Amino acid sequence: MSFRAETLTGDRAEQYRQLADQAAALVAGEADRIANAANLAALVYHALPEVNWVGFYFFDGAELVVGPFQGKPACVRIALGTGVCGTAAVTRRTQLVPDVHAFPGHIACDAASRSEIVVPLVRGHELVGVFDLDSPRPARFDDLDRRGLERISEVFLDSLPPPGS
Repeated sequence: MSFRAETLTGDRAEQYRQLADQAAALVAGEADRIANAANLAALVYHALPEVNWVGFYFFDGAELVVGPFQGKPACVRIALGTGVCGTAAVTRRTQLVPDVHAFPGHIACDAASRSEIVVPLVRGHELVGVFDLDSPRPARFDDLDRRGLERISEVFLDSLPPPGS
């Protein structure tokens, strides 16, 4: 493998374009979802400032189960519709939460987390899981982060083998 993470430059929009390019290069030619999720979690965790958790939860047909991540130990299982991750999974819409303490049913895996963004991972009509980021800073994530992280989530979904293969 010849991947090398580069320092992000330019404004935040440009940095997300660079990060998406790095993500695509990192998963190129690899179809294993665990390997790709692990590498993408590490890439994003080390690239973005002021994050204390970056990772994946995968849908097992009944609930979300923790997958590869960077940060402190996490909740292992999350029911659909529960907390920010479960809400993103059910609504299939990105959840951008400036203050997790104001989010009904928030699950506090790390007491230091103050804001969160969760991108649902949906392929066709199938829920694959969610991509979750936490920050110790209130209102850390905004619409630019949403767009950038949705693009990185697309890179992950595009790396998966076709359904039924």
